[in-house]
Amino acid sequence: MSRNLSIGSVRFGGDAIPLIAGPCVIESEKHCLSVAEKLVAIAETAGFPLVFKSSYDKANRTSADSYRGPGLKKGLAVLAKVRKEFGVPVLTDVHEVDQVKPAAEVCDILQLPAFLCRQTDLVVAMAKSGRPVNVKKGQFLAPWDVKNILDKIAKAGGTAIVTERGVSFGYNTLVSDFRAIPEMQKYGAPVIFDATHSVQQPGGKGSSTGGQREMVPVLARCGVAAGADGIFLEVHEDPDRAPSDGPNMLKLADLPALLAQLAAIRTAILPLKTR
Repeated sequence: MSRNLSIGSVRFGGDAIPLIAGPCVIESEKHCLSVAEKLVAIAETAGFPLVFKSSYDKANRTSADSYRGPGLKKGLAVLAKVRKEFGVPVLTDVHEVDQVKPAAEVCDILQLPAFLCRQTDLVVAMAKSGRPVNVKKGQFLAPWDVKNILDKIAKAGGTAIVTERGVSFGYNTLVSDFRAIPEMQKYGAPVIFDATHSVQQPGGKGSSTGGQREMVPVLARCGVAAGADGIFLEVHEDPDRAPSDGPNMLKLADLPALLAQLAAIRTAILPLKTR
């Protein structure tokens, strides 16, 4: 494993901070392309290499009545169009072994969901796909537990990225321990900080997940200051009307100012990272 990982034009482990961003779930082709177009422009202006993220299926929704997405075939067609039109790598999460192959044919990075990060058959299938695996660290894991997941991926011949997204603290609450970032970097893979899922309040609204959107910038700044190799942000032009994860998604209009802050923090800590 190496913290220096290039995926298309996006390099993890360099001076610039890669941004993994997009709406939580694919709502429609039109919506996805619109958000992607805005993200590409914002990221380019701010100097952040962009990986576009959205899900064709949210298989772990709180309620059976919640919107899950357009499904595998339609969703991958949308992501393929984003990739072709804007020339950016795309990432999506995969929940089942039989979805790995079709997802890998379209996406540049496959995401291993936090709740499934210890499912060996899924981990190995993703590792063998030829695509890097973005391991979302389970809310139930200590940082050092991630080494076992990375070992599974390495033994299957794969490469990996790790994303920190908070740890369970009592009921309906996550907290972020920023010591986890340098701790997991010891295992050789790039470590990303997910500032939007880290403010989730799982099941906090009874039949859906709550969140503290106002804390996203706070945690994002802390993650970059702690030396994260990239930042993960789910964004939406109107989070309060989003069908999934609205309470913890960042408003797209607030992204430019936040990226400017993150870039300034990154510049300030670079001399420390190179010592």
